[in-house]
Amino acid sequence: QVQLVESGGGLVQAGGSLRLSCAASRSILSNFMGWYRQAPGKQRELVAGITAGGFTNYADSVKGRFTISRDNAKNTVYLQMHSLNPEDTAVYYCNTKNGYGSVYWGQGTQVTVSS
Repeated sequence: QVQLVESGGGLVQAGGSLRLSCAASRSILSNFMGWYRQAPGKQRELVAGITAGGFTNYADSVKGRFTISRDNAKNTVYLQMHSLNPEDTAVYYCNTKNGYGSVYWGQGTQVTVSS
Protein backbone atom coordinates (compact mmCIF):
# COMPACT_ATOMS: atom_id res chain seq x y z
CA GLN A 1 0.00 0.00 0.00
CA VAL A 2 1.11 3.55 -0.72
CA GLN A 3 0.18 6.67 1.19
CA LEU A 4 0.17 9.93 -0.76
CA VAL A 5 0.34 13.34 0.86
CA GLU A 6 -0.29 16.46 -1.19
CA SER A 7 0.86 19.93 -0.28
CA GLY A 8 1.26 23.34 -1.85
CA GLY A 9 -2.34 24.34 -2.42
CA GLY A 10 -3.72 27.68 -1.41
CA LEU A 11 -5.29 30.93 -2.53
CA VAL A 12 -3.76 32.76 -5.47
CA GLN A 13 -4.81 35.60 -7.72
CA ALA A 14 -5.59 35.02 -11.37
CA GLY A 15 -2.38 34.93 -13.37
CA GLY A 16 -0.41 33.58 -10.45
CA SER A 17 1.47 30.35 -9.94
CA LEU A 18 1.53 27.47 -7.50
CA ARG A 19 3.52 24.29 -7.20
CA LEU A 20 1.87 21.22 -5.77
CA SER A 21 3.84 18.36 -4.30
CA CYS A 22 2.83 14.79 -3.66
CA ALA A 23 5.03 12.71 -1.39
CA ALA A 24 4.65 8.95 -1.47
CA SER A 25 5.36 6.67 1.45
CA ARG A 26 7.30 4.20 -0.68
CA SER A 27 9.03 3.96 -3.99
CA ILE A 28 7.11 5.17 -7.01
CA LEU A 29 9.86 4.26 -9.44
CA SER A 30 7.69 1.92 -11.49
CA ASN A 31 4.39 3.73 -11.01
CA PHE A 32 2.25 5.95 -13.13
CA MET A 33 1.64 9.21 -11.25
CA GLY A 34 -1.20 11.57 -11.91
CA TRP A 35 -2.78 14.77 -10.75
CA TYR A 36 -6.55 15.00 -10.84
CA ARG A 37 -8.87 17.77 -9.80
CA GLN A 38 -12.48 18.07 -8.81
CA ALA A 39 -14.39 21.32 -8.79
CA PRO A 40 -17.69 21.70 -6.94
CA GLY A 41 -20.50 20.00 -8.82
CA LYS A 42 -18.14 18.50 -11.38
CA GLN A 43 -16.58 15.11 -11.94
CA ARG A 44 -13.00 14.42 -11.05
CA GLU A 45 -10.80 14.88 -14.09
CA LEU A 46 -7.23 14.02 -15.00
CA VAL A 47 -5.11 17.14 -15.16
CA ALA A 48 -1.71 15.63 -15.88
CA GLY A 49 -0.01 12.28 -15.77
CA ILE A 50 3.52 10.97 -15.97
CA THR A 51 4.57 7.40 -16.62
CA ALA A 52 7.48 5.55 -15.06
CA GLY A 53 9.46 6.34 -18.18
CA GLY A 54 8.74 10.04 -17.96
CA PHE A 55 6.12 10.31 -20.69
CA THR A 56 3.65 13.06 -19.84
CA ASN A 57 0.13 13.92 -20.87
CA TYR A 58 -2.08 16.87 -20.04
CA ALA A 59 -5.69 17.91 -20.19
CA ASP A 60 -6.24 20.34 -23.04
CA SER A 61 -7.32 23.02 -20.57
CA VAL A 62 -3.90 23.10 -18.87
CA LYS A 63 -1.50 22.45 -21.75
CA GLY A 64 1.21 25.07 -21.85
CA ARG A 65 0.42 26.24 -18.32
CA PHE A 66 0.97 23.19 -16.11
CA THR A 67 4.00 20.91 -15.90
CA ILE A 68 4.13 17.55 -14.15
CA SER A 69 7.46 16.15 -13.03
CA ARG A 70 8.75 13.45 -10.75
CA ASP A 71 11.72 12.92 -8.47
CA ASN A 72 11.95 9.19 -7.91
CA ALA A 73 14.78 9.59 -5.42
CA LYS A 74 12.41 11.59 -3.21
CA ASN A 75 9.30 9.54 -4.06
CA THR A 76 7.68 12.81 -5.01
CA VAL A 77 5.71 14.14 -7.95
CA TYR A 78 5.13 17.80 -8.64
CA LEU A 79 2.63 19.91 -10.52
CA GLN A 80 3.88 23.35 -11.47
CA MET A 81 0.98 25.59 -12.36
CA HIS A 82 1.30 28.95 -14.12
CA SER A 83 -1.21 31.48 -15.46
CA LEU A 84 -3.87 30.23 -13.10
CA ASN A 85 -7.43 31.30 -13.69
CA PRO A 86 -10.63 30.91 -11.64
CA GLU A 87 -11.59 27.84 -13.69
CA ASP A 88 -8.61 26.07 -12.15
CA THR A 89 -10.20 26.29 -8.71
CA ALA A 90 -10.67 22.77 -7.40
CA VAL A 91 -9.40 20.17 -4.98
CA TYR A 92 -6.32 18.62 -6.52
CA TYR A 93 -5.63 14.96 -5.87
CA CYS A 94 -2.50 12.93 -6.37
CA ASN A 95 -2.92 9.44 -7.77
CA THR A 96 -0.67 6.50 -8.38
CA LYS A 97 -1.10 3.20 -10.11
CA ASN A 98 1.42 0.41 -9.73
CA GLY A 99 2.30 -2.46 -12.00
CA TYR A 100 -0.32 -4.70 -10.39
CA GLY A 101 -3.09 -2.26 -11.22
CA SER A 102 -3.57 -1.05 -7.67
CA VAL A 103 -4.63 2.58 -7.44
CA TYR A 104 -4.08 4.92 -4.53
CA TRP A 105 -5.23 8.48 -3.84
CA GLY A 106 -4.09 11.30 -1.65
CA GLN A 107 -6.42 13.32 0.53
CA GLY A 108 -6.40 16.32 -1.79
CA THR A 109 -5.27 19.91 -1.55
CA GLN A 110 -7.46 22.93 -2.25
CA VAL A 111 -6.46 25.39 -4.94
CA THR A 112 -8.49 28.58 -5.12
CA VAL A 113 -7.89 31.18 -7.81
CA SER A 114 -9.48 34.58 -7.27
CA SER A 115 -10.41 36.85 -10.14
